[in-house]
Amino acid sequence: MGAGHTHPLYRAGDSPAHRLPVEVKIVAATVGVFAVVATPREQVWAFGLYAIVLLVVWQIARIPLRWIAPRMLIEAPFFVLAVLLPFGDGGERVRLAGLSLSVAGLYAAWGILIKGTLGVLTSLTLAATTRTADLPLGLTRLRVPALVTTVVVLMLRYVDLLAAEANRMRIARISRGDDPRTLRQIGATARGVGGLFLRTYERGERVHLAMASRGFTGAMPDLGAPAATARGWLVGLTPTVGAVAVCLTALAVAG
Repeated sequence: MGAGHTHPLYRAGDSPAHRLPVEVKIVAATVGVFAVVATPREQVWAFGLYAIVLLVVWQIARIPLRWIAPRMLIEAPFFVLAVLLPFGDGGERVRLAGLSLSVAGLYAAWGILIKGTLGVLTSLTLAATTRTADLPLGLTRLRVPALVTTVVVLMLRYVDLLAAEANRMRIARISRGDDPRTLRQIGATARGVGGLFLRTYERGERVHLAMASRGFTGAMPDLGAPAATARGWLVGLTPTVGAVAVCLTALAVAG
């Protein structure tokens, strides 16, 4: 990966969150998301505490809300699904603003929205404080299989290139009179997707041969970034320990 390759979700900074070893941040984010998912959706107070934990982390990492808000649009499809659930589910119903809504559907919509939102916010926090070039090293230190790490490395490096290639192909088709909004052009679109797949496959073969010729064995080299110390794990996992405690309390109350 080139030194100048920076993901648009990364927010450069020198906060304590930015300086944490990457393997600590990966574990903290993953365990935190599992804690949110495992929390019963009826325990509304627990999700409020999760939000407070995230706000504290953003304060430490110096991530403003105005940076987070526009990047939450990725959650829009889940929002549309959640809005429809109260109308389609059966069982007990309540009237709200003149509408008959399913109680089970409301709970399901709430669960999807709040858990999805907190998961996306956690992922954005990890992305904002971690350079993409550091992620493979963190996965290697966490003993993730070398094949998985290699796939992640290549995906991070070439996903933007492939997106740009797809955009160039789309512009080329439109400049030649293609209108992708009409069904009669579905054949051209399908051929374009096939062509992009072949180009991707061929590019992958060339990259693999180039890496193998330079001695790549499937393991990411340690580029000198400091590994996590006991203090680093303790500090980095403090918010996650709090999230797990909230989750266990919510499960105990619900049970």
